[in-house]
Formats: sequence, C-alpha cells, structure tokens
Amino acid sequence: MSLFQPLNLICPKCEALITMEAVGSVNADRRPDLRDDIMSDHFQDASCGACGFTFRLQPNFNYLDAGRGQWIAGMPSARMPDYLEIEDEVSDLFATSYGSRAPAAAQAVGTALAVRLTFGWPAIREKLLIRQEDLDDVVVEMLKLDLLRRLPEAPLAPGTELRLIGTTETMLSFVWVETASEEVVGEVLVPRGLYDAIAEAPEAWAPIRAQLVNGPFVDMQKLYMGEGRAA
Repeated sequence: MSLFQPLNLICPKCEALITMEAVGSVNADRRPDLRDDIMSDHFQDASCGACGFTFRLQPNFNYLDAGRGQWIAGMPSARMPDYLEIEDEVSDLFATSYGSRAPAAAQAVGTALAVRLTFGWPAIREKLLIRQEDLDDVVVEMLKLDLLRRLPEAPLAPGTELRLIGTTETMLSFVWVETASEEVVGEVLVPRGLYDAIAEAPEAWAPIRAQLVNGPFVDMQKLYMGEGRAA
C-alpha cells in the first residue's frame, strides 16, 4: 500500500507552520494516480496557507510498481555524496522486503523487480519514463557519458544533471536541470540512433556498464564521485 504521515514544516518564505501529508511509500500498482503526479512534476507539492508560497518536499520514500518491474528508493538530492552508504541501506531494506530475507510470496514479486536508488525528483521521474518507453536505464546513462565528449559545451557541475524528459520515434530529449530547484538550464536533442548504437555494442561498453550496475545507484554521476565501490 501507499503510506503517508503528517509532517510539520516551516515555510521557507514566511516561516509559518505548515502541516502536510509526507509520503513514506508509493505502490503504483494500487495508486497509479501517484505515479501520474510524479510524472507531471507535482507530487509532494506544498503550499503555505499564510503567504501562498509553494514548494516541493524532497523525496524520501520507496516506490513499487510490480507491473513495470520497478522498485526505487528515492532520496533527497543533498544525500548523493553518501551514496555508497545509502546503497548498503537500500540493499538491506530490499532484501528484507522483497529479497532473500523476505517471505516467499514477497520474494516471488522481488525476482522481477529492478532495484534502483535515486536522488532528487528529476532522477525519479527519469527512471519512470525510461521504463515507460521500454528503454534500458544503463544504456541511457552510457549515452549521457558519450554526449559529454560530443557536446561542445556541457553545463556539468555539482547540483546540475542531464536527464531524459521525452522521446519520439527518432529523437531523445534531454535537459540540463538544477536538481534542487528543478530549473532547466539547457536542452539537448539526441538522435535515437546513438542510443541504439550503444545498445548494440555491449562488449565495447562492458567496463562502463559494470561500474554503473555495481550497486542500485545506476547513474553516471557516481563515476565522478571518488573511487566508488570495489568490483
């Protein structure tokens, strides 16, 4: 089931007290409307009754969509530097919920789930879109790495990410987005053939794929954050 609990917040603008229902877990099979809210970038929006200021609560919940084979631990973007420690926590939680330490019925569900860890709303939405469009999220991350050497300029910086936001039969649409504010600072249109070329060359990309899938945080940013996890 999807779980919510009351949370008291201070308005970032006027400092008035706000109470909202903060999500702890989302079951998209039973509540597809919550998935729709994430895809439309409105999930966990909050509005101050005193001054009218609106803002978005940072993600801190687990997402299950058994029908699409997804289990995602969504975390606040500020926690990304600690991804190795959080990966361990997430892996342990999944093992208890749907993995090796779960009841047999839950394990039967878990065998079909791809386990992922994300930081910030743009990353969660991207994972849902990738599965919706029947793409491979590892190939998408490798495509981003390939784009970094192709683009004459790339606003890559701490807190700025490249995220897939849409597809057509011939093109993939990416944006450079500031994670915390979700402000778009650039756009990139990519021929779908570049994605296909990477997907069709598994041996050439095998070393990069191995690094990306070494843990549930499947994101090119991990390759720029220290030595990473030992193979």
